[in-house]
Amino acid sequence: MEEKTTTRRAGRPKKTEAPAQKTTKTAQKAEVKKAPPIKRVEKVDSNKEFEVLRNAGIALMLPQKGVTVYDEASDSVREIRYCPNEKSIFTDEQGDKALKQSVVFRDGRLFVPREKPNLRKFMEIHPENVANGGKLFKEVNRTNNAEQKLKTEFLLNDAISTVRDKEISELLPVAMFFMVNINRPVSEIRYDLLQIAKKKPAEFIAAFDSPQVVARSIIKQAGDYQIIKIKKDSVNWFDSNSLIVSVPVGQDPMDVMVRFCLTEKGASVLSTLEEHLEKLA
Repeated sequence: MEEKTTTRRAGRPKKTEAPAQKTTKTAQKAEVKKAPPIKRVEKVDSNKEFEVLRNAGIALMLPQKGVTVYDEASDSVREIRYCPNEKSIFTDEQGDKALKQSVVFRDGRLFVPREKPNLRKFMEIHPENVANGGKLFKEVNRTNNAEQKLKTEFLLNDAISTVRDKEISELLPVAMFFMVNINRPVSEIRYDLLQIAKKKPAEFIAAFDSPQVVARSIIKQAGDYQIIKIKKDSVNWFDSNSLIVSVPVGQDPMDVMVRFCLTEKGASVLSTLEEHLEKLA
């Protein structure tokens, strides 16, 4: 018998495909779990505190004799007084044997617990309370005080950040407005502006959006570069000496020129000054 031989086919051997890898959970991007909500209960302080505005001394007795207030409910003027054993503070609603008690501020302060609602109402509607137009004492609102302090701190932080983050070209007009010498190193200019920002944060921030600040810086530079002459009685063009604006007696020539340039008539003058300064840049 003839033995059959199998001839191997020429060419590259067939590639063996690797088994598909299974995607594991660890290979997947882990999802960030949200933090569970934190439960909080804001307690409302029902106690009240009042303080004398000035010259309280060790003890100050609140006047009660002949104290009257306008009562909207009855549309009439009624007398009030504090009697601990009476439900009402209105004299006409109290008994014949009502005993009046003195209301005394100790070291300028008076604490009224929630267990004394009649005293709290007496203090709230007393005519000497600042809330009612008085000038003797006011309620201490700790929540409002905290909010006001927070606003002040945030404003101060914004002013300081402005000094740090603004380009020097943006700071220079404000520096000139606050009479800061700009012919010095940038670090010294920023330092001086930082002191101003700390003392006057609101005024400092507002200066960046003020047209008066921009106009004043342009006029100041125009004077320094001898484009205009700023004199006590007038502001003139330097080359022709022609009058731009007269300065009334007793007024500051820079202030007068700033006001003039912000009018419709002076707008063209301000534009001309800007053009001259751009050519010098």
